Amino acid sequence: MIGACARQGAGIGFALVIVAVALNLRAFLTASSPLLGEIRAATGLDFRDAAMLTVLPMLAMGPMSLAGVALGRWFGERAALLLGLAAIALACASRGFSSAAALLFGSAALAGLGVGLVQALMPAIIKRAYPVGMGLAMGFYSAALMGGGGLGALGAPWVARWAGDWHAGLAIWALPALAALLAWLLAGRAASAPASAGRMDGGWLPQSLRSRRAWLLALYFGLLNGGYTSLVAWLPPAFAQRGWSNQEAGALLALMTAAQVLAALVMPALARGRRDLRPWLAVLLLMQIAGFGGLFWELPAAAGVVVLLGFGLGGGFSLCMVLALDHRPDPAEAGALAAFMQCFGFMIAALAPFATGWVRAMSGGFGAAWVYLAVVALALIPMTACFAPRRYGQATRGLFARGTSTWIGPVPSS
Repeated sequence: MIGACARQGAGIGFALVIVAVALNLRAFLTASSPLLGEIRAATGLDFRDAAMLTVLPMLAMGPMSLAGVALGRWFGERAALLLGLAAIALACASRGFSSAAALLFGSAALAGLGVGLVQALMPAIIKRAYPVGMGLAMGFYSAALMGGGGLGALGAPWVARWAGDWHAGLAIWALPALAALLAWLLAGRAASAPASAGRMDGGWLPQSLRSRRAWLLALYFGLLNGGYTSLVAWLPPAFAQRGWSNQEAGALLALMTAAQVLAALVMPALARGRRDLRPWLAVLLLMQIAGFGGLFWELPAAAGVVVLLGFGLGGGFSLCMVLALDHRPDPAEAGALAAFMQCFGFMIAALAPFATGWVRAMSGGFGAAWVYLAVVALALIPMTACFAPRRYGQATRGLFARGTSTWIGPVPSS
C-alpha cells in the first residue's frame, strides 16, 4: 500500500506511524549516557570501554544499512521493518537484568542492528510515499528520530531514580518499541512497494564501491555525525565532572536534542524549493564550531551552547539525508544511495566517541576532544562545496545503469 498511500497523498495516519517508529531509533542510545556513572560502578568499565555502549550500535548500524536494502527486497519492507523494531524491543528489554558488561555490549549491538535495518528502509519509503514534499517529510522523520534521543536522555535517569535501579532506565524503552511494532503491524502494509518500484539488480553495490560521489557522501555524513555520537556519549559525563547531577546532565542532553528536533523541522522547510543546500550546510557547520568552542572554554551559558550545537547537528543531519536523496529521482535508487551513505557513514561516526573517550582517559578532561570536533566541522566546510546540484547527474551516472531510471540531471529539492 505504499503505492496506494502515494496515490492518496500519503495520509496523516501513515505519517504518524513513521514518527512512532522513528522515536525508537535513538532513545536506547541516549539512555545510557546520563546513567554512565551507575553503569560504570556496577560493571567496572573505564571511560574508554564505556564508549563501546555508543560505538557498538553505530558500528552495527553501518553494515545493516546495506544489508537492510537486500532484506527489504527479499522479505518485503513491511516484514523487514517489523524485524528491526523487534530487535530494538528485545535489546532494550534484555537490559532490565543485564549487569555484566558483555551482556550490555550485546544488547547495544542488537539494538544497533535493528536500528540499521529500519534506517535502511525508511528513506525509500518516505521518498515513495511523499514524492512532492520529500524534504519536509524527511524533516519530520529526522525530528522524530532526534526527539526519541531527547526522551531517552531525559527519561532514563528519571525512571532509574523512580525505580531505584539503573536497569529500569535502560529497559523502559522496550515499551515504545513494542508500541511502534504494533502500529506498524496494523498500518505497515503501506510499506509494500508497488510492482513497478525498485527494479534494481545487485550491481549498484559494486558500482557504489567504485563511486567517488558515494564515498564522498559517506565520509561527509560520518564526519558530520561524529559530533552527535560524541556528545551523546560524553556530554552528560563531562558536566557530571563539573558537579552536575545525573538528572541535570541528562536534561542538558535533552535540551540539545530539542534543538536538534527544531532544526530538523525548520531547516528542510527553509531550504524547500532550493536545489543548492551548500550555504545552509555551511551555516550549520559554523554553529557547531561555535558550540564546541563554548564547551572548550566552559562558558557559563551551558544551555545556550548546547542549543547552538543541537541546531547545527540536527539541521546538518536532516539536510544531509535530503542531499543524498536529491541525487536520484527514483525512490529505490535514492534509498540505495542513502543506505550506502549511512552504512559507511555510521561506521565513521562510531569512531568519534571512542576517540574522545580515549582522550578523556589519557588527559582527564574533555577539552582536547571539543577542539578536535571543532576542527572536523571546520574541515567539512570546503567539502560542502563539492555538492553542486548541477553535478548530481554526472556524479552518479553509472551507479544504477540497469535500474529503472534513465535520468541524468539534477532534481529540484522538495
